[in-house]
Amino acid sequence: MAVGRSRVISLYRSMIAESYKFPSYNYRKYAVQRVRDAFRANSTETDPQMVERLVTEGQKTLAVIQRQVSIGRMFEAQKSVLEN
Repeated sequence: MAVGRSRVISLYRSMIAESYKFPSYNYRKYAVQRVRDAFRANSTETDPQMVERLVTEGQKTLAVIQRQVSIGRMFEAQKSVLEN
């Protein structure tokens, strides 16, 4: 099954949006940067099987981000000076 461009863009947007939900400034910035770097590094990939594998891996990573955001909200710390 070929992966469409819209599916990849949708995954990217979902991962970025979810990363912005981290309560901790440091985790939030790190997650957003890692997502951007990963998509940028693989932006020239044209092999359909490899793109499918990367999308599957991205969906698993999205699930991890969602779990970590939930955990982070349960144990939210005080805001840092950068966030105030």
